[in-house]
Amino acid sequence: MFERFTKSARGVVKGAVVQAERADADSVTEEHLLLALLHQEGTRSSFAFASLGIAGRREAVARALADARRRGGLSKADQEALAGIGIDVAEIVSKVEQAHGEGAMQSGRSAKRGLRTGHRPFTRQAKAVLENSLRVALGRGDRHIGDEHLLLALTTQPGAVADVLTEYGATYGAVERALFGVEPKAG
Repeated sequence: MFERFTKSARGVVKGAVVQAERADADSVTEEHLLLALLHQEGTRSSFAFASLGIAGRREAVARALADARRRGGLSKADQEALAGIGIDVAEIVSKVEQAHGEGAMQSGRSAKRGLRTGHRPFTRQAKAVLENSLRVALGRGDRHIGDEHLLLALTTQPGAVADVLTEYGATYGAVERALFGVEPKAG
């Protein structure tokens, strides 16, 4: 599949690995893919971010992702569903952090690392984004997977990353309009 990736898409994948290394994460997540996309310049996704007013808000997006990570990766929908049955996620996070330290619910880092091979695997969700980017590209009639397809795939992956993108107005339809100037198909 990677032979179909454009230079910019390969740059995003490599950038995601760098983001994971900087975070000292054991694996590359869809969050790292988004952060790598936000660091791209002169690409289709950077144009979409600029069009949607997100390009200048990289730090705010990173903070929103950190907040989601602090909640153990729970999406806003998960948090609202739990609140509907009387479970206050913020209170649980607070109590866990009081007992075990700040960031205790964060995933992606293990207490015991052992020997480091230098290789960081992609999580199941990050792999799903890469696979979905192929579906997005093929669905658009494109032969190659570009960074724009990765961005569109991130908007469709349920979870904290899509929630954060939605908070900033980067839904699938909005990104598609920014990238291609098309209205979503009625369905």
